[in-house]
Amino acid sequence: MLHTHLTSEKWVTFGPDKQILMIANEINRAKNWTEKKDFEKVSNCYERAFELIDLTVDSSKNRSLIHELMRFRELLALAYIQNEHVFDNELYRLLLSMNVNSCNLLNTQ
Repeated sequence: MLHTHLTSEKWVTFGPDKQILMIANEINRAKNWTEKKDFEKVSNCYERAFELIDLTVDSSKNRSLIHELMRFRELLALAYIQNEHVFDNELYRLLLSMNVNSCNLLNTQ
């Protein structure tokens, strides 16, 4: 577990909007490390995002969200495997659009 203080029991106490935002935080960190050309840290951010996605999928009862997150995970995995180190803003926007509250952030940016 990369998030050493985070348990699945604690994760479920966060609402879906906060879970999505925490995943988005890791993606945003990856963007920042990409700009600084520290690609090891970019990979670490992706790995932490995978962990949070898995926790969300495991704890969610919302089938639609699970489906969307698994598709997002596939796209993120492709970016991770291709190791091109180009930040995809559309991936970030796609993730935030999965929840009404986090989607509202897109309108303010």
